[in-house]
Amino acid sequence: MKLRPFTGTITALVTPFRRGQVDYADLKKLVAAQIRGGIDGLVPVGTTGESPTLSHEEHLDVIRAVIADAAGRVPVIAGTGSNSTAEAVELTRLSHEAGADAMLVVAPYYNKPSPEGLFRHFCAVADATDRPIILYSIPGRCGVEIGVPVVVRLRAKYEHVRWIKEAGGSVDRVDQLKQALGRDLTVLSGDDSLTLPFMAVGAEGVISVASNLLVREIGEMVRLALAGDFGAARKIHRKLYPVFKALFVEPNPVPIKLAVARAGLISSAEVRSPLCEMSAASAKLVTQALAAVGH
Repeated sequence: MKLRPFTGTITALVTPFRRGQVDYADLKKLVAAQIRGGIDGLVPVGTTGESPTLSHEEHLDVIRAVIADAAGRVPVIAGTGSNSTAEAVELTRLSHEAGADAMLVVAPYYNKPSPEGLFRHFCAVADATDRPIILYSIPGRCGVEIGVPVVVRLRAKYEHVRWIKEAGGSVDRVDQLKQALGRDLTVLSGDDSLTLPFMAVGAEGVISVASNLLVREIGEMVRLALAGDFGAARKIHRKLYPVFKALFVEPNPVPIKLAVARAGLISSAEVRSPLCEMSAASAKLVTQALAAVGH
């Protein structure tokens, strides 16, 4: 199949809840707002979508709903990662059947597999679909990094494994990936505050939390950087940087849900336990940071 580029600004969507249930009407509104804002792609049920607390049925229903709501206007990249290889394979297979354009597959968390274990895990997932697999390395949450040698081996074996969401917080790591694979690997930032530094050394976009609200602003920053206008991109980065930091003052997605609810894009900032509502002090910090940029 012809592989899409998957570059630019891609939103890691929040999953709206109301009284403990997924609010599909609000999800539809959020997808519509993203598309109006010029988003380049959508990721349902990543960590920002509270995938750890969704049931298996809810997980797939949210993916199917976003695919239906997007209606082919932008690519939908389904979060299908798990610390169980069998579950990741099943989620990938079912998301493929539902029509997802690609899969975002996080490293197995908690298990802390060896490099060989990681390689075999991702091979099993890649064998379940011929659609693009975006690897997701976030050692701070998973306890293990997808090492550069593992990425190189996977890229050599699979034409459709040529992307990575990099959330290890290191520009040097992006350099290592690009030194090893160059244009054969597309790197996407997994941290809003590091998008511009990552793009300076070869990343080609971001899977963003902040773009749940700031879709136009982040989209413009990324487009400018892709065009090589880092001076103009840096001005936007500097303006938004306090917001990027405020949105992680408490565990993601608690702050961004508050921000999106304040903007009226969803009806409630509700999250599922073990997450809980923000403290008053943190909520004030987020509100002030957003007000300073006109939101």
